[in-house]
Amino acid sequence: MATDTLKSKPGAQGATGGGRRLLLENGALTALIVLVIAMSVLSGDFLTADNLLNVGVQAAVTAILAFGVTFVIVSAGIDLSVGSVAALSATVLAWSATEAGMPVALAVVLAVATGIACGLVNGFLISYGKLPPFIATLAMLSVGRGLSLVVSQGSPIAFPDSVSHLGDTLGGWLPVPVLVMVLMGLVTAFVLGRTYIGRSMYAIGGNEEAARLSGLRVKRQKLAIYAFSGLFAAAAGIVLASRLSSAQPQAAQGYELDAIAAVVIGGASLAGGTGKASGTLIGALILAVLRNGLNLLSVSAFWQQVVIGVVIALAVLLDTLRRKAGATAPAAGAGGGGRGRQALTYVIAAVVAVAVVGATSLLHGGSSDGRTRKVGLSLSTLNNPFFVQIRAGAEERAEKLGVDLTVTDAQNDASQQANQLQNFTSEGLSSIIVNPVDSDAAGPSVRSANKDGIPVIAVDRGVNDATTSALVASDNVEGGELGARALAEKLGGKGTVVILQGQAGTSASRERGAGFAAGLKEYPGIEVVAKQPADFDRTKGLDVMTNLLQAHPGIDGVFAENDEMALGAIKALGSRAGKSVQVVGFDGTPDGLQAVRDGSLYASVAQQPRELGRIAVENALRAADDEKVEKMVKVPVKVVTKENVAGFEG
Repeated sequence: MATDTLKSKPGAQGATGGGRRLLLENGALTALIVLVIAMSVLSGDFLTADNLLNVGVQAAVTAILAFGVTFVIVSAGIDLSVGSVAALSATVLAWSATEAGMPVALAVVLAVATGIACGLVNGFLISYGKLPPFIATLAMLSVGRGLSLVVSQGSPIAFPDSVSHLGDTLGGWLPVPVLVMVLMGLVTAFVLGRTYIGRSMYAIGGNEEAARLSGLRVKRQKLAIYAFSGLFAAAAGIVLASRLSSAQPQAAQGYELDAIAAVVIGGASLAGGTGKASGTLIGALILAVLRNGLNLLSVSAFWQQVVIGVVIALAVLLDTLRRKAGATAPAAGAGGGGRGRQALTYVIAAVVAVAVVGATSLLHGGSSDGRTRKVGLSLSTLNNPFFVQIRAGAEERAEKLGVDLTVTDAQNDASQQANQLQNFTSEGLSSIIVNPVDSDAAGPSVRSANKDGIPVIAVDRGVNDATTSALVASDNVEGGELGARALAEKLGGKGTVVILQGQAGTSASRERGAGFAAGLKEYPGIEVVAKQPADFDRTKGLDVMTNLLQAHPGIDGVFAENDEMALGAIKALGSRAGKSVQVVGFDGTPDGLQAVRDGSLYASVAQQPRELGRIAVENALRAADDEKVEKMVKVPVKVVTKENVAGFEG
């Protein structure tokens, strides 16, 4: 055996081999310790008590999802649907308790049952339908997300207060999501190590045919395994929605990849047969520490994605090396010696962690002293020219005023933005500027900043149920009305139009759409024949517009809720754009203004995004210095056409 071979080697060689084996068996734990040391040395804000609790909270949802995925991966399966199932379960709970008027307890049961039902469908398709796990769960990913949007009508639903306490703290300092994460981890460890179904998972993952021949009812076991995954996804969705105080139909997008990454980083093999709850927890913590630390170090959100990808690749490489060396994670039910060795490893790791805490505390002497004026800017996305212009304006003014500005990209993920705002708060910044992904979801994090005395400036969109020193924004509703008026007058008050909507659930899309609808009431001769979401994306705008033209080839006009979708629509219309079909966009981005100059885009409702960024930074500094700040700072919108585009500056 590999162990005997290592022991038989003399002297230093045996010691080297033993050390190598120890590192291979505990690679994830070693990586976590190294990461903690590195982040502690690089940032004095990392090892503060508040920030370490932030790391735990930020790891919680991923860890809970990953615990469920652990069951699947141990049995040599895959589940790509957990993010969508989490969103669907949370949406069902919120809808049941509010719109349907069900008792909260019954709504919680229904949400959990929804998660289990989705898991059972996955298991049935895989076991009895003979579909590959990748295909079956990919289909559920789409179905779950679609049902979430159907139930919510594309808008966030407020979460019941009694359940929202899951996102609070006990005693004012211990986060409930961390407690839920620990509880679900203990359940996972118990199921894997102490139950018949847990042993069955390892057997199926090791050799499914051998497991079947030995008498295991593999098909039924797989039903249970995927049901477990759905159950844990439902729990994760409830915890996530509790943190945001609302069920977001677009929540947890991409979380299935983080969950799978956490399991693999934690030592499980995608080939099946190995994996444990403690390793999965460590994997989730590694991802959380990476994101938290990189935020504190002001690393670009784009580079953060690169770093996470490299870590995942290294984890799979380590898994390959471990299997080649014969060092595998101990399976459930391993002997007492193995458990004792594992416990000793964790004790040593704890001692190292304590030593690091002491050393870095002496090195940094606590967190940042605040002598340099630091401002954090959390943008909903940087995958849109409008918000890139806001960043450019903010950075321009920050540099002129000598301000250290940290910019983060939430990637249209409300929970990721909540994490970023928590990181800003733990850094003790002078002030925070937030462009909310969702006005309701940003509330809890902004309230946390309020509690710590950090002024918050909202830009472009407001924050609900929290105090902001100022809102620097254009009026989206007014802009929608102006867009309707411009398009209707260009069409002479009659004709048919289609609407390209933004991302479902976002306040910008709702407000611009509502304003456009209100503006069209003055023009009864204008008929809206279709409206479809294109997610503020140019490529989707092209595809959706192409499809709509098949059903409505004779349209006279298009209103797109941002310039990117308008440019996609122009591409679909070809030579008709600006001639037989008039297109109106929104935002006044550089590409949009160029299309106005070219004549293919009739008009853009321009918000002057650079000015939004500049004014937001100025107000953030005033608020930090306790100077008077206007609660509402309006940046006027303007309809830009070919006649006035030459004199317009964004």
